[in-house]
Amino acid sequence: MSQDSIAATSLAGSRNDGKRGLWSSRWAFILAATGSAVGLGNIWKFPYITGENGGGAFVLVYLACILVIGIPLLMAEVMIGRRGRANPEGAIAAMAREAGASQHWRWLGTLAVICGFLILSFYAVVAGWALAYTPAAASGAFAGLDGEASGALFGALLANPWKLAGYGTLVLVLTLGIVACGVRDGLERSLRFLMPGLFVLLLILVGYAATTGHFMQAVHFLFDADFSKLSGTGVLVALGHAFFTLSLASGAMMAYGSYLPAGTSIAKTSIMVAIADTGVALLAGLAIFPLVFANGLEPGAGPGLIFVTLPIAFGQMPLGQVVGGLFFIMLAIAALTSAISLSEPTIAWLSEKFGISRLKAVLCSGAALWLLSLGTVFSFNAWSEVTLFGKTFFDSLDFLTTNLMMPLGGLATVLFTGWVLSRKTVQESLGIDQPQLFNLWWQLLRFITPVAILVVFLHSLGVF
Repeated sequence: MSQDSIAATSLAGSRNDGKRGLWSSRWAFILAATGSAVGLGNIWKFPYITGENGGGAFVLVYLACILVIGIPLLMAEVMIGRRGRANPEGAIAAMAREAGASQHWRWLGTLAVICGFLILSFYAVVAGWALAYTPAAASGAFAGLDGEASGALFGALLANPWKLAGYGTLVLVLTLGIVACGVRDGLERSLRFLMPGLFVLLLILVGYAATTGHFMQAVHFLFDADFSKLSGTGVLVALGHAFFTLSLASGAMMAYGSYLPAGTSIAKTSIMVAIADTGVALLAGLAIFPLVFANGLEPGAGPGLIFVTLPIAFGQMPLGQVVGGLFFIMLAIAALTSAISLSEPTIAWLSEKFGISRLKAVLCSGAALWLLSLGTVFSFNAWSEVTLFGKTFFDSLDFLTTNLMMPLGGLATVLFTGWVLSRKTVQESLGIDQPQLFNLWWQLLRFITPVAILVVFLHSLGVF
């Protein structure tokens, strides 16, 4: 990569780097970006949608979708963040100015910031479920549970607004307390501890699962491809999950990319993040499915797999209290690392847009997040009968962000990168010196990825 290319990777220049902070190395960025990508979607959602859609064939389609949608869009978001050296809105505005394009493109960055903020408001409540289940698992509360009793235990948690609000508040306090300390002292220092801890816990659980006698059954379930079990709907689910699993279109990767040192290969780091994210999802399957099979439970149990089905297994197996406690600690860590990334775009936007300190930005966003999170808390109890177009407050927020804002934001990001920015600017920013490799990525981003995202969007709206 030439010196001119390296210099071109930052529009704002070094004058902002000292003020905003940078990751200490590309490995710090990889840890942070992987922490953002690895969340409840990997450990909670991926195993149950794999179970619902037949196993190995679904995994293969999912991996193909990561290549088609996930990696190209991830590279684009990180590139925009690093070249713009600002929050998502500021970074896109800077690149639009460089390209001589309309400043209305800045609203794409605003959309990403708002999307991440809304997601975090309900994500914190759901993450609180993992915190609530950690002491329950460790204390032996799952012993002797059957399906009905386990469902009742989870139902009792959802019916208690004080517990939901308390654990959700704890998630927000931990998240914003870390973010308030800055890029290196807060985000990087915490993720250097949390991410290795998550991987160690996951490997311990996989090791335990290997002793159940049903490990190979889980391996065959995850990796034997029987396409007769995969429906068209399953393909669309794989496509959608590949898009959402990498924390795309929520501002997180643009914000993290804005702290990436110049000269770091965006292509290599993005691929490593995608590999790590996918690896965690597969390891989670290898940790969960042997326990499910060993206890004669249903692998396609849907969203209740983690909070209803697995507690039954933990209550029946040897060392169930220890294994269950470790599992929910791991789940809580995964949720926390994602929550940290979801909060960062809003903090950066507030501090840079209005010129306030990072601490003030944290306090302002924290108060708003907490108030908004109460809507999700009450959706499961006091407001469960209050609906808008047939959806509760929580379901409405989930639909708005997941089905509308994220696909539209992702599609607009691809169009902005592939059709508004110049080929030379994008190639310089990415640092891909081989013309053939860049051309392959460029054509994929411009033609294949937008079509795939459009399919996800139309499917989420129930068009097909």
